[in-house]
Amino acid sequence: MNLSTYRAQWAYNPLREVLAGMVGTFALIPEVIAFSYIAGVSPAVALYASFVISVAIAITGGRPGMISGAAGSVALVAAALVHQHGVQYMLLATLLAGAFQIVFGLLRLHVLMRFVSAEVRTGFVNALAILIFSAQVPQMLHVTWHTYALIALGLVIIYLLPKVSAAIPSPLICIVILTAITMAYPMPVRTVSDLGALPTGLPSLTLPHVPLDWATLEIVLPYAIAMASVGLLESLMTAGVVDDATDTHGDPRMECTGLGISNIFVGLFGGIAGCGMIGQTVGNLRYGGRGRLSTFTAGAFLLILMVALHAYVGQVPMAALVAIMIMVSISTFAWGSLRNMLRQPKLSSLIMLLTVTVTVTTHDLAAGVAVGVLLSGVFFAWRAMGMLHIDRAKEGEADLYRVRGQVFFASADMLYDAIDFQTKARTVIISLPDATFWDVTSVGILEKIVAKLQGRDIEVRVEGLHARRHGLIAEQSDEPLLAM
Repeated sequence: MNLSTYRAQWAYNPLREVLAGMVGTFALIPEVIAFSYIAGVSPAVALYASFVISVAIAITGGRPGMISGAAGSVALVAAALVHQHGVQYMLLATLLAGAFQIVFGLLRLHVLMRFVSAEVRTGFVNALAILIFSAQVPQMLHVTWHTYALIALGLVIIYLLPKVSAAIPSPLICIVILTAITMAYPMPVRTVSDLGALPTGLPSLTLPHVPLDWATLEIVLPYAIAMASVGLLESLMTAGVVDDATDTHGDPRMECTGLGISNIFVGLFGGIAGCGMIGQTVGNLRYGGRGRLSTFTAGAFLLILMVALHAYVGQVPMAALVAIMIMVSISTFAWGSLRNMLRQPKLSSLIMLLTVTVTVTTHDLAAGVAVGVLLSGVFFAWRAMGMLHIDRAKEGEADLYRVRGQVFFASADMLYDAIDFQTKARTVIISLPDATFWDVTSVGILEKIVAKLQGRDIEVRVEGLHARRHGLIAEQSDEPLLAM
């Protein structure tokens, strides 16, 4: 990325960027606090971490307009470590996770995301929309009618105000109006302060207070690798959503290293590792956040709210935040995917549905994506296997086998089963100009076929071997016959 492009990403519509980032801040607070309890850390730890991540990744990241924070599946991974060994071990894991993410980016391993199919991406987005909505349900249970009335009023403001004026993001107006109403007319509704004590000071530099020995490393390393992997997966998936929504391209490699640098800063300031947050990112995009300034503002404004305005933030009714997150969940869900299920192949729809089901059931985005990728690979192998065709014919006194298609671990047995080892012919020709051998399994099957036929004193001729298409055969086999 050149300097002029980087500067342009900061200068893009500053007023709109700041306002959109402020919306992102209020969307961050409830989810970050909720995940802090899941991870077993105090709300202050998670909020400080979100401030550090947003500010750092705004500077070092590769995807402008994306909001990151200390929540999501990373918190689920860290929870087991915190509960078993304490927060100090989590801090060391955060530092190591950041280092792994930097290495991941430097080695350009982000290309592995190309194995995530469109069906899995859609399932990821839809599952996240469902999880965002379901996370609001507890705030709507065992409450008085006042909460429902405020949520309804908030949704009216959010959806109808832009039809009058879009100068200020409607979620900000929603927060201000609903907070003013509850302060002027006290009513029995939950507020942000009910979620937990908000921090009142600045974060300070700290180092993990753990013994630096092999025993500690054995404890922390598996969690650090898992946190790094899950964080990268969620961030790169979120970056892909931003790419699709804005018709632009981020820098995945820079995003990986930027997230790593950000998480190292988080660990140094006593926070929990974080990653991209798709719900808050969609909200940021919806209200005009496209550049780095909106990401920076989301973090900077969070610190301002925590330090200078925490008393007022604590008075914000949860109904206002619930209304915002309901809007975000509706915007996040890919409604067109429901219609496409009737048009696209059934296997594609099945992959999408299973990705959603696993993610929603486990509340683990990484698990859902992993299952989706695995099934995509299995179904692709199944379709590729069906493209292998083997025709048998006579060429004089010889048996001729014409092989067309892809020969690999899933289809190699089809080639083996097609050969008649009891043939009366004294010569067998295996024609391969229209076939491609992809792996050791397929090469081994070909060698096995040749060896069995030769063992019956049958002459074998393998024709059509080209180095560019069958170089693997030449590399794996010492049989002169296979080089013909």
